[in-house]
Amino acid sequence: MKLIKDTNRKGDFAEYYAVTWLWDNGYEVFQNAGCTGPIDMIAVDKKGETLFIDVKTIHPNNNNDKNPNCKKTRTKKQQQLGVQLLGFNPETRGLHFIEHKI
Repeated sequence: MKLIKDTNRKGDFAEYYAVTWLWDNGYEVFQNAGCTGPIDMIAVDKKGETLFIDVKTIHPNNNNDKNPNCKKTRTKKQQQLGVQLLGFNPETRGLHFIEHKI
């Protein structure tokens, strides 16, 4: 599988995968119309719960295990808004929500 190296393209690629993953998991998804800001997309589940999401590309550990090593953190603004980070692994094309330390 060829990996994308351009950082803007990597982000676009991750966000497209995130949208379809969220759809598959029962969310309606509304993407940010601009390319900047603390939120990439808003997802709403069937109960009406809303998630503010920022998609981050993550990379596997160097010790050959399959668990992604993510050192991504939220900005103060994202913390204030309750933004959730959604990690995208470009090698496996897998996604998962990243747990936040308060």
